[in-house]
Amino acid sequence: MSRLRLLVLAASTRTGSYNAALAEFAARRIAATGADVTRTTLADFPVPLYDGDLQEEQGVPAGAHELAARIGDHDGVVIVSPEYNYSMPGNLKNLIDWVSRIKPWPTTGVNGLLMSASPGPVGGHRGLIALRVPLEGIGARLHPDMFSLAAADRAFTPEGDLADSALSARLDATVEAFLHVVEATKHYRREAVAA
Repeated sequence: MSRLRLLVLAASTRTGSYNAALAEFAARRIAATGADVTRTTLADFPVPLYDGDLQEEQGVPAGAHELAARIGDHDGVVIVSPEYNYSMPGNLKNLIDWVSRIKPWPTTGVNGLLMSASPGPVGGHRGLIALRVPLEGIGARLHPDMFSLAAADRAFTPEGDLADSALSARLDATVEAFLHVVEATKHYRREAVAA
């Protein structure tokens, strides 16, 4: 079988972001399985605030089309997102809103895995619960397990690895389970087309 292709999206562009660090660590762990990994951030998909009049006048912006194309070029997507006030970041929701204006939805049937990191005790988990709603609403097939990294300000080694071996093993197990689903979906789709 061909190698899996995974898109890893860090939904924080802040310098020193714990979520960007987790996205990088996850990308390396995914690559270690033999998959091809494309790293990206929200900064790669600039879009204005959603406005129906703007859409009517100018259409869906290039940033949303670029994300749709990237999703289409990969077998699965990993989104690593911070929690803002018990929810997802507004710029991420805005990008999702723009992507949802592309028909048919480029997210339909796409396998996704959600991760988060936070200095707080629940690791941004509440933000991921909120993030599931619009993504599943536009057809994404999200993995039931999510990875939330609590106390992220103390979680990383200077080399960018997780200092806690048990946490690292849990991330690997979550990634492995997700990749099994992605592989099965990819194989099933190929067999269905061949039939």
